[in-house]
Amino acid sequence: MSVADAFRSFTRASAELAAAVPPAETVLAPSGVDELAAVMQAASDVRARVLVWGGGTHQGIGYRVDPDIVVSTSAFDRVVAWEPDDLTLVVEAGVEVDTVEAMLADRGQTAALPEWGGPATVGGIVAAAISGYRRLRYGPTRDRLLEVTIVTGDGRVVRGGGRVVKNVTGYDLPRLVAGSFGSLGVVVSVCFKLWPLSGGSATVAVDDPVRAAETLFRPVALLETPEGVYAYLAGTEAEVRSEAERVGGAVTEGFVWPDPPSGETVWSLRVPPALVPEGIERLPAGWSFVAEHGVGHIRCAGRFDPEAVAELRGWAEEVGGAFVLEAADDDRIYGTVDPWGTPPPGLTLQRRLMAAFDPAHVLVPGRLPGGR
Repeated sequence: MSVADAFRSFTRASAELAAAVPPAETVLAPSGVDELAAVMQAASDVRARVLVWGGGTHQGIGYRVDPDIVVSTSAFDRVVAWEPDDLTLVVEAGVEVDTVEAMLADRGQTAALPEWGGPATVGGIVAAAISGYRRLRYGPTRDRLLEVTIVTGDGRVVRGGGRVVKNVTGYDLPRLVAGSFGSLGVVVSVCFKLWPLSGGSATVAVDDPVRAAETLFRPVALLETPEGVYAYLAGTEAEVRSEAERVGGAVTEGFVWPDPPSGETVWSLRVPPALVPEGIERLPAGWSFVAEHGVGHIRCAGRFDPEAVAELRGWAEEVGGAFVLEAADDDRIYGTVDPWGTPPPGLTLQRRLMAAFDPAHVLVPGRLPGGR
């Protein structure tokens, strides 16, 4: 059976979406879990290469995938269950991050999802394990996942975790799925742990991020850009005012988040938190960046320079970190540099897990480190 014949009866994506995704023989938008499971079973049967598509905002991470079919999660757009008193939210994968946060803010809550969401979807954020600027206070996205439901490469519907933390047993599927880039299954829905929004918040300019970290009590974030260093504070209005006075810089009410850096190439530099200042110094001249002090992450962007990239990656890996390509204006750049760098030591285990969830290896083949 041909690929076209195998998927003829499934729901096609809109012409607008089909034009936005990478070239593929078929672009599908399954209408529900049952249809998605049937799509994945058919893909496994005919060994069709599958690229999962949410908002498309993190498709630049990893090796390029040459798909036979693209599976969109656009139809998975419901809020399944919101329990404000229990601080939990169950939402389908195709809901946009900005939509989630705007809804939660109306009741004074947040899922601490990335602040620059745009068209990014919940499923994409989870699959790529993208965390926002508030990670210093709230931890990474993977730590806020209570439950996840996926459809595996051969069409099984699998749920892991639990909406009540004390009832969670067995394998930690949410943590496995976070950062899997769709290689274990298509994310259908997730349950997030929520936090109440504070009564007061402020952005404070500081001179020294190290001193600020020693002085402040649990800042929401300590960010540095080429324009300066800023502490983000939250609490009662009195607490925020007191903390701001302790570090002394210019105070702006509320959170003024920097735009994510953009350029010919965008990178994620991950190093031990104490080495963030050195990482900033090592960036090529003229690059833009947002550095997260206390977290160990610098998102940076600029003109592609193979020698500078090799030097920065060599240093990052030497100190136990990584230098990962997140996006490039020209796909040909992926042919001149490894987007991941040196594969992790757990590569064999990673591939065994992938084989358990996707026996025919149809999901995003070749995208992950090591080209698998």
